[in-house]
Amino acid sequence: MRDVFKRIGGKAAVDAAVDRFYVYMLEDDRVKHFFANINMEKQRQHQKDFISFALGAEGGYAGKDMRAAHQHMVDHMGLSDVHFDATMENLVKALRDLKVPEDIIAEAGAIVESTRTDVLCR
Repeated sequence: MRDVFKRIGGKAAVDAAVDRFYVYMLEDDRVKHFFANINMEKQRQHQKDFISFALGAEGGYAGKDMRAAHQHMVDHMGLSDVHFDATMENLVKALRDLKVPEDIIAEAGAIVESTRTDVLCR
């Protein structure tokens, strides 16, 4: 497997991308309501850890699995493909802002896309 984490620029790049990503998420009417009562500092760190792991960083991931982490949002908040698509769009925008090469964005996007079924608890 190609190590997207290193190719994207490692921890510093993932941290910058996640911070930028949440600027977009919190401005996006399609998804911002999911974060209304969330500790965003904790959420950002959780996302940094998960994205790093998913992109091939060394070490493990101690968070909940995708289904457990999102089941409440599916059951009680209507989390759907519309929201997943918005999340993907915001991630791509954040990566482009940071001048990540398009081939790496595509590869990272494919990794995130591979979680759709679990995130939406199908």
